[in-house]
Parts: sequence; structure tokens; C-alpha cells
Amino acid sequence: MRRFNQVQLWVVTEVCLCGQLSKRVQLLKKFIKIAAHCREFKNLNSFFAIIMGMSNPAVSRLSQTWEKLPTKFKKFYAEFESMMDPSRNHRSYRLTVTKLEPPIIPFMPLLLKDMTFTHEGNKTFIDNMVNFEKMFITNKVLVLTRSSWVMSRPSTSKSFHIHVLFKIQYF
Repeated sequence: MRRFNQVQLWVVTEVCLCGQLSKRVQLLKKFIKIAAHCREFKNLNSFFAIIMGMSNPAVSRLSQTWEKLPTKFKKFYAEFESMMDPSRNHRSYRLTVTKLEPPIIPFMPLLLKDMTFTHEGNKTFIDNMVNFEKMFITNKVLVLTRSSWVMSRPSTSKSFHIHVLFKIQYF
């Protein structure tokens, strides 16, 4: 959670500290590109941190900056924001996650919310007996989390990893 908050605050701070309109527009473009790379590499926690940083009122109220942003980037940003839609218990995000192949880095605040509501919303014991329904729901969340860490196929060759490192390094 701390890292998520740091990244989100970093985005807000960088955009708000930029004094020139043209540089702010370039910075928004850069953050949208970084968010796209995070999504491509299935790092949904960082992806959401960046998008939520850009959605912060301190950034979103910079109307002249957003007006100067090219349409292509506005469309990307709108698509990214729609994935953050909290309606129907974050249905858009949950559908996206089910389509991704592991490994992924899930959106941690939502995972923690699910765990908290499962724990707080259900009694552990009912009539001095273990509430297996609660344990089943908790297990479902944990299995989903665990499956996001494990690759479903054997690790690919080193050349793939080197390619990814070069892509990140020269981004």
C-alpha cells in the first residue's frame, strides 16, 4: 500500500510542480505511456497508481493542460479510467484480470478490501462451529491471488527476459 501511495503522490507532485504548460502536457503523455507499459507487463498495481495520480483533483483541474493533450492520449486515458470504474464491485477490472495470463501484479487496495470485507462481514464461528462458507470465500480470494503469481507455462528463454529489460531500460 505504501508503494502504491508513493507512486500516486509522485505523479501528482511531478505534474503540479511543472511550471510550463507544454512541459506539463509532455509529462502527462509520458505518464500515460508509462501506465500503458505497466498494463502491458501486467503490473496493475502501478498502472492504477499512475492513473489515480492523474485522476487526482490537483491534476484533473488543470484544464488547459488536458485541452492541449493530443486526442490519441485522451482516448488512452479514458480507456484506462474506465478500467478503474468502481461500479458493480469493480467489474471492469475483475473481468480484465480474468483474461490475463499469470504472472500479474494485482491491484492491492482492492485485494485488501476483498479480504477485509470477507473477514469482517462474516463470523468465523456460528454456534461454536467453524463457518466453512467464510473459509471458502477467503480461500477463493487467496487462490486467485496465488494463481496470479504462478506462471501457467514454463519460464521462457533468457532472450525474452533480456528483451523485456532492454524495453524497460530504454523507455
